[in-house]
Amino acid sequence: MDNAVARLTVPVPIDAACALLKSVFGFDAFRPGQEEIVQALLGGEDVLAIMPTGSGKSLCYQLPALVMGGLTVVVSPLIALMRDQVRQLRAYGIAAASLNSSNDIEQNRRIHDALMEGELRLLYVSPERLARADMTAWLRDAGVRLLAIDEAHCVSQWGHDFRPEYMALGRVRAELGGVRTIALTATADAPTRADIVEKLFAVPPRIFVRSFDRPNLRLAMAPKTSTPRQVLDFVRTHQGMSGIVYCLSRKRTEEYAAMLVGAGYRALPYHAGLEKPEREASQDTFLQEDGVIIVATVAFGMGIDKPDVRFVCHADLPQNVESYYQEIGRAGRDGLPADTLTLYGLDEMRLRREWIEQAEVSEERKRIDRQRLNALIALCEAPRCRRQTLLAYFGEPSAPCGNCDLCINGVESFDGTIDAQKAMSAIVRTGERFGTEHLVNILIGEATEAVLRYRHEALPTFGVGSDRKATEWRSIFRQIYAAGLIALDIVQHGRWTVTDAGWRVLRGQEKIELRRDVLEPGKGRRGKVKASTASSADGRPVDQALLDALKALRTSLARQQQVPAYVIFPDRTLIDMAARHPTSLAQMLEVDGIGQVKLERYGTAFLEVVQRHGAPGQNNAEQ
Repeated sequence: MDNAVARLTVPVPIDAACALLKSVFGFDAFRPGQEEIVQALLGGEDVLAIMPTGSGKSLCYQLPALVMGGLTVVVSPLIALMRDQVRQLRAYGIAAASLNSSNDIEQNRRIHDALMEGELRLLYVSPERLARADMTAWLRDAGVRLLAIDEAHCVSQWGHDFRPEYMALGRVRAELGGVRTIALTATADAPTRADIVEKLFAVPPRIFVRSFDRPNLRLAMAPKTSTPRQVLDFVRTHQGMSGIVYCLSRKRTEEYAAMLVGAGYRALPYHAGLEKPEREASQDTFLQEDGVIIVATVAFGMGIDKPDVRFVCHADLPQNVESYYQEIGRAGRDGLPADTLTLYGLDEMRLRREWIEQAEVSEERKRIDRQRLNALIALCEAPRCRRQTLLAYFGEPSAPCGNCDLCINGVESFDGTIDAQKAMSAIVRTGERFGTEHLVNILIGEATEAVLRYRHEALPTFGVGSDRKATEWRSIFRQIYAAGLIALDIVQHGRWTVTDAGWRVLRGQEKIELRRDVLEPGKGRRGKVKASTASSADGRPVDQALLDALKALRTSLARQQQVPAYVIFPDRTLIDMAARHPTSLAQMLEVDGIGQVKLERYGTAFLEVVQRHGAPGQNNAEQ
């Protein structure tokens, strides 16, 4: 085994990967960030890859698995995700299987035989199964060449979805002979990344952090006024499209699903309280058909790899920024335009805080969870581009995006320079050592026990903000944080520090605009954002009538084969097909996402639809 691993450290030319990228997957080029990761793995390095959802993380280990040969083991947290990934790989003609609790004895025997014969390229397993001694010995005998750990943030206690079963993976990796490893996740801030490296790797890996930006997603947030009406208005701008509506409770998922059904939509509830067959039926319908809306708790999503979700609506406030980013990331995985809307209210902010305080976790964890929630609320009340605020949370600077509600509609603002100076003066005069509540008490002149203990009632800033309520000052702190004037240390007790930009405002060198509407929730103006529309990746006009016909064929095939629709072809491929109007099988190979195996399986059937439809312009719907 050791010799086998050693031989694999010889670099493999990237040309071999490029050839398979086209012939198997049907792609002419790598997406940004993929090539350097593939090259690092082929060069014998371990990798931690932080890549946004929709950037093609799976290809980063699937392609090296084909180039290297032998067996690649993929750790995945959910059966549904394993099942769909295996279906998709088999549709490309790749030998793949999954070992999970839904398999029967005969299925597991066939997988074992194929493994021992060296026939499998990729084997998907859960972390619980992989940690079993018999499973580890079995894989060691099979000679694993690559270990891929998906959703790697689950290994970290600081990750938004920590799972104890992931903790054994570092030991398993060592028992497999220190096999070459790639860990992948879409959401990991600095503390989470450090924890992943410590838990999984004996030697620090190559770390690739792609931009967290998802420019195809339109971001919008709004205070709650009439939540059912707001949800319905948003869904109405996405007629015939697939989407997800997230709710805080099981009861609300059923109520909102019934509301949407009553309004003429095909909506299905999904939550952990439903019987397993009902949950699976809803999930399969969502995956196989177009225009289905899932109304769900956060129990739905991680195992879903549907690339053509066109909208995500949060009817209730998410748990924190990482959860928000992960959940909106389920829209637009194909890179095409998609919309998001998050509704928030004071009651659920209060509820989220209560859950944090009541949780049976360490005080350190509570402090971090409090600050993560504060960061999400700051995003809700951002005085500038939402994408700038969101990316700044992950340490990434950016320019205004032009594709969020604040960029499009603007905000009702006022000159908040003096208020910002008061807040930052309180931060500086207390030595940049305190969090929001202590500073608010100083500003409003509340002589609490802590204020008196530190003698902060003697500061010039004590009571300087008594003209405002405590709730208004909390909003001001969140807004100047969102504007980049102050920085939050979520590990060190949530203390605030003043940034260089903040010092310029504090010294009177620059001014800052703040939002008036969020100081008094419920009084903000409401703007409407038009829905994004699908278009071809290269800007070609899309024949909508042909696209509808291609989707109808795809739905029929997906039902016959009982696979998700995207396993046949994702929307991106059908849109490109509807723009190109290929007239031969050779031209079909030029369509994005069609490789040789897909051409042989489906090319003729889809070409017939194109030919029946006629040449461009004959039957086109109005552009």
